[in-house]
Amino acid sequence: MAELVLVTGGSGYIAGWCVAELLERGYDVRTTVRDPRKAKGVTDAVSTVVDPAGRLSFAVADLTADEGWDTALKDVDHVLHVASPLGMAAGKDPDALIVPARDGALRVLRAATSAGVKRVVMTSAANAASPSSYATEGVTDETLWTDPDDPTLIPYRRSKTLAERAAWDFMADHDGPTELTTVLPGAVFGPVLTTQGIGSVGIVARMLSGEMSGIPRIGLEVVDVRDLVDAHIRAMTSPEAGGQRFLATGEFIWMAEMARMLREELGPEGSRVSIRQVPDFAVRLLARFKDPSLREITPALGRRNRHSIEKARRLLDWQPRPARRTVVDCARSLIAHGAVRA
Repeated sequence: MAELVLVTGGSGYIAGWCVAELLERGYDVRTTVRDPRKAKGVTDAVSTVVDPAGRLSFAVADLTADEGWDTALKDVDHVLHVASPLGMAAGKDPDALIVPARDGALRVLRAATSAGVKRVVMTSAANAASPSSYATEGVTDETLWTDPDDPTLIPYRRSKTLAERAAWDFMADHDGPTELTTVLPGAVFGPVLTTQGIGSVGIVARMLSGEMSGIPRIGLEVVDVRDLVDAHIRAMTSPEAGGQRFLATGEFIWMAEMARMLREELGPEGSRVSIRQVPDFAVRLLARFKDPSLREITPALGRRNRHSIEKARRLLDWQPRPARRTVVDCARSLIAHGAVRA
């Protein structure tokens, strides 16, 4: 009998790929949705990669409420806790991201430990293992924790850091069989299964449509969603992975390099991609006087800190693909799915 894996938030970009890959590898999968009407969309998206063939089931549960989690975890062997609030902007209330991320992780862990799940693999973020100053030079690893009390942190960084901290603190007081492992990705790109809930991939869509008329000086550690899912499954199954944090970042590239890759590889379909670099001071002025949403990205301007994936290579035998392949595959997938505005 196949092992049963619960994936939280099946309608999300990363979670959808987790569901598909687990099914492809022979697992039975249950995934949570906040609204049962989303189940069909998840099934349709996954079916573009693999036939669920009766091995995919759904549970209704929300990170902001206790109801449904005990039922969702019944008879489950492993959990991939992928669901989390996404977005760089939290409006005027930082708790809009922080509370659901932290309390949601604790709800999942309480239900998982109560059910005797073997291991929970939780998606955190490389931003939870980074120096407070984005501009810090050098390479850091999993031993570093972002300071959640730094007043300059954007809500997203604080939410991921506090959620992961809360998860580890919870497990420190747990003496049952359940283990926790966390995976800390960089900027996640790659093919899409659907045009709904594409997360960070929306950046590439905006570049392709010409909506992004200039490129800020922001560097990204690009990881392919398919490689990230592979890291989660390796973290779920490797005996050495229990109780460990794993950075799962990819190659560091500037957004301007991404733009050039798209122009070079896509021909006419990449003709609307701007390669005009916007000076840092111009981005800051726009953020201050015209577009407040840009305030969330200004701390990342010129960021040079990188993360080491040596631990994931050594313990999980994990290796991400080159950024160019990921970015181009992402763009071609968006075009094929009609996600690029004319």
